[in-house]
Amino acid sequence: MLRISLIGPGDVEFHFFKLLKLKKDEFNQQIKDLARTLIDADVELVLLPDRGVSFEIAKSFKESGGKRVFGTVPLNDNDFGINHLNKFIDAEIDSKKIFDELINTNDWYKQDLSCCLFGDLVLMLGNSLGAFGELVYGFYLYKLFKGNKPGVNAMKSKVHPEIRAGVRTPFSVIVYLPFFRDKLPFEIEAYIKKTGGKIFYVSNPKELLSLLRGFSESSA
Repeated sequence: MLRISLIGPGDVEFHFFKLLKLKKDEFNQQIKDLARTLIDADVELVLLPDRGVSFEIAKSFKESGGKRVFGTVPLNDNDFGINHLNKFIDAEIDSKKIFDELINTNDWYKQDLSCCLFGDLVLMLGNSLGAFGELVYGFYLYKLFKGNKPGVNAMKSKVHPEIRAGVRTPFSVIVYLPFFRDKLPFEIEAYIKKTGGKIFYVSNPKELLSLLRGFSESSA
């Protein structure tokens, strides 16, 4: 089963309502439609248990009968701590926890660098400082794992044994255009493709479902 890494803005009010000028009803319907699409695609989800669009989708996903949801959490971090995550880690829908299992990423530095790599694919739900950083560092590490940096011998198993990027399918990012003002920068697209990664743009849940089903069939 494919596992989808969700990344996107944490500040829903600022990104979706102020920057993109979406109406709250429109945003909420998008969340429901995306959650339903991910259920229909028969995938698992992995994300940081924190406020934001990714959590809203995970919550709707579980509420509507979605399967497993994994949380990446820096359980050993002593610099910033994780107290602000606890209410999301423990969140429940119908007396069942949203997160079925936690993946310990050790500290926030390793969390931010590696969080995208715990999925087969990345679904990017908007651009922000955090989401953009997670995306580009995920592909940077992917580049290292493939041996594309002279003199560097990087191993997935040493970074984390549960990393899945590039195992079942070419590591790819799916950009959900309704949550963006523009596409990814030209240079970033070029560097992602240079790693062997792929970029897909989808304009609605129907396109997303078709794409995910294609990935599932090719990786079976």
